[in-house]
Amino acid sequence: MPTLLLPMPLRPYADNQRAVQVKGRTVREALQDLVDQYPRLKPHLFNGEGRLQPYIHVFLNGEDVRSLQGVDTPLEENAELRILPSIAGG
Repeated sequence: MPTLLLPMPLRPYADNQRAVQVKGRTVREALQDLVDQYPRLKPHLFNGEGRLQPYIHVFLNGEDVRSLQGVDTPLEENAELRILPSIAGG
């Protein structure tokens, strides 16, 4: 089962979990399983049209899924996904 690692700012919406086991054959299915388990995460990950927020980046085994097949990237059983929100500063 894939593991999804959450950054500190999102953990309060997932019962302070650092890592969550998720089901899914693709990144999209894994993210959907995550928000099914922790519905309070949904507005922080997805916009009103169901697309990932532009400031959310998902990495599969260290590689940005946007450079692969996006959220349709297939997952292996032992995949490690990491969510990283963009940080703005000035």
